[in-house]
Amino acid sequence: MGFTAAPVSMAPAILHKPEFIRLPKSPALCPHSGLSRSKLNELVLPCIANDFRPPVRSISLRKRGQTKAVRLVVYDSLMVYLRSFLQDQNNYRPEKPVQWNLSQSDS
Repeated sequence: MGFTAAPVSMAPAILHKPEFIRLPKSPALCPHSGLSRSKLNELVLPCIANDFRPPVRSISLRKRGQTKAVRLVVYDSLMVYLRSFLQDQNNYRPEKPVQWNLSQSDS
């Protein structure tokens, strides 16, 4: 039998669910959701795209006198928001089935 002494390299697994996650640096994607920084900002900050009512909760950490802050996304809030789309897709039933008629020509 052939045994090897070389270590097996594996990607680090997320061992626990985080309470907060940071926005990824652009152009990287969030490792938890796969969303971009701009899409996450659209979900957590009041803007026209969300009618100034962000669907995902977040907090901003800033010391007094600082101009920059760290935005932390509430992980559970983000996951609830994303899972709501799974429920919508499972219950989706088109009102009328789409029928394509390829035998007729458009004249």
